[in-house]
Amino acid sequence: MSYSHTSSPSSNAMLSHADGIAESSRDVLLLVGRILIGAVYVTSGWRKLMDIPAFVKTMPGRGLPEWLGYVAAPVEFVGGLLLMLGLATRYAAVVMLLFTIVATFSTHAYWTYPLKDQGAQFVQFGKNNTMKGGLILLFLMAAGRYSLDAMLRRK
Repeated sequence: MSYSHTSSPSSNAMLSHADGIAESSRDVLLLVGRILIGAVYVTSGWRKLMDIPAFVKTMPGRGLPEWLGYVAAPVEFVGGLLLMLGLATRYAAVVMLLFTIVATFSTHAYWTYPLKDQGAQFVQFGKNNTMKGGLILLFLMAAGRYSLDAMLRRK
């Protein structure tokens, strides 16, 4: 069975209109999705880069070595940029997925907080799980026509 970027028909003929819309807007929506996902990483990574010594000092409290802070902040920022630009998209998606897994369990482990403080961390944990889903989809679908990947492929 070979993989195709075209969607298979819906199981119900009444839903086939959505298939047509999805297929005709696929590349534009991949661009929008990449920008939305990447922007979260770019803005968060930028904040960390602007005060990297302070960020590094938070690492032991997350159960991670300090040196990882010097790696995490640029990875977050550059990975987000790569996603937004659609450059090495599948590789960037895998790296950012691994980054997000570590961040989710080291920073947003809501069950380790006092019950009264779990709410915000639960929301962040859920947001990160959603981001992981988007990264998996980007890995599967790649960047689409409106990306540096596509432009480099054409050359």
